[in-house]
Amino acid sequence: MLPPSELGMQFWKEALGSPCYLVAPMVDASELAWRLLSRRHGAHLCYTPMLHSSVFIRDPKYRKEALASCVEDRPLIVQFCANDAQVLLEAALLAEPHCDAIDINLGCPQAIARRGHYGAFLQDDWPLLTDMVSTLHQELSIPVTCKIRVYEDIGHTVEYARMLEAAGCQMLTVHGRTKEQKGPLTGLASWEHIRAVREGVNIPVIANGNIQCLEDVKRCLAETGVQGVMSAEGNLYNPSIFEGHNPAAWEMALEYLDLAEKYPCPISYVRGHLFKLFQHCLCLPENFELRADLATGSDLSDFRSTVLQLRDCYLPYHEGTKTWAGDTGIGYNLIHPPWICQPYMRITPEEHLKKLVEKQNRNADVNQFEGESGSGEAEKENQDSMAMKRPREGSVESTDSKNMSKRKMKKLRKLQRNPNKNFHGRRGVDKCVDCPNPVGSKCDFRLCKACCRTKCYLENKDCGGHRILIKTRREKAREYAALEQHKAESQSNGTRGHYRAHCEVQKNTELNVMQAGQVSAVRQEQCFQLDKKQKMTKEQDVQRVPNVESTENRTSDSLTNSNEHQYIVETVGNVPQHESS
Repeated sequence: MLPPSELGMQFWKEALGSPCYLVAPMVDASELAWRLLSRRHGAHLCYTPMLHSSVFIRDPKYRKEALASCVEDRPLIVQFCANDAQVLLEAALLAEPHCDAIDINLGCPQAIARRGHYGAFLQDDWPLLTDMVSTLHQELSIPVTCKIRVYEDIGHTVEYARMLEAAGCQMLTVHGRTKEQKGPLTGLASWEHIRAVREGVNIPVIANGNIQCLEDVKRCLAETGVQGVMSAEGNLYNPSIFEGHNPAAWEMALEYLDLAEKYPCPISYVRGHLFKLFQHCLCLPENFELRADLATGSDLSDFRSTVLQLRDCYLPYHEGTKTWAGDTGIGYNLIHPPWICQPYMRITPEEHLKKLVEKQNRNADVNQFEGESGSGEAEKENQDSMAMKRPREGSVESTDSKNMSKRKMKKLRKLQRNPNKNFHGRRGVDKCVDCPNPVGSKCDFRLCKACCRTKCYLENKDCGGHRILIKTRREKAREYAALEQHKAESQSNGTRGHYRAHCEVQKNTELNVMQAGQVSAVRQEQCFQLDKKQKMTKEQDVQRVPNVESTENRTSDSLTNSNEHQYIVETVGNVPQHESS
């Protein structure tokens, strides 16, 4: 077998076709429809969303949805999270026929990964990672790849990558951020770490981080020397990022909805994609109503209607028949209008921390002012500080909800989304004849369950709709009682019947002996012993049975049978032997 370095390069060139533009695995976002949209607009290689290996093994429905693909969706890499080599291997074997490689997620920094002990929180457990990667490398017929995050120390990061390469990893994706860099503290990815890993290993390396446009892709390739570049958020906000094109958001949205109609996926996935495509439009106050429509849409037709409304609103500006208020007359080469697909820029971690400090200082000032001037002025100051957060137009939060419970808030939100819907009332339900409760839909007597149970008990009836079987159970109880009585009677008469049956067997046996002519003195002795034993049994039966009349009858019958038996035995003893025929 070739070393992992040569296998990796061969896999990257031959099996994958030397991909340079890759779409990252994204939970609830890398479904088939979105992968096909990305491939149409320049992506060379796509990943499935991160799949939980243990759930993938035990849940066929989860497995079927995760492996949904088509001919155009290749090459494809399936990504798993796991913390057990054998569980990961079992899941990988199930996915092996449907993909070109198996990727191990070692980069997820979320809290759920901490609780489940997977993702980036495995990066300090090198023996476990070696076991997982080597097991897949030895047992699978397709390559194994890994996606990692970096350590703060560059040298430690390079050692980490070399360990994975030695275990059998044939392609490595390096996200140039640590596991602490997430959310508002994400910041910039370190391409310096990625370049060091690329120089330290011999397998293909893919860079991830700081990719917002095609110029970033080209610059990353030049500065790091990697084989390919992976995009996550940049792809979500602009699916044509690898084409170097910034289309109108409705163009990408309508094309995606067509794919989602052909390759169905959960509605929540579709809603999430549309929110990102129209991110900058939906933040404008004039579009708050459309934002609410998008948030409450229940199917693809609702989403399509909202997208068309946005298109009709901004198409004249896009075509130049109207002048957008933000147009400075120098074009949009540097600042795109809101209807154009463009990256979402987070504030820097330094700005985020600065805002947190300012907020804490304002709260401290409010508390101090409350102690000095009373609650009225302090409440006004507190309201001014909270006014920095913009409540959603028409939302519950924009009303006086300070002392409202969470349950009440939830009810109000439901009423706002569906003002004409009755959440708690029953429509068109018949009432029970005997009480105001609703009637059972399948009840034989058109009653509620409590009244039906009472009727069946008093009138000895069954109700199939409510599964009340009082009549049936009573019949079974009577049959059981009769059976028990019959058993008791059988036991009282069992001794007499048993003795008669035994005598009949003995008669038949002795007659056969007579016919065969094989009666001997030993057999006579056995018959006398049997007769003695039967007399003892007769005396015990007389003592056990209290009924004198039945006892006398049984005794006379026993004597008669005994005399008959004795006569047979004596007769047999005097019969001369005959020659056998």
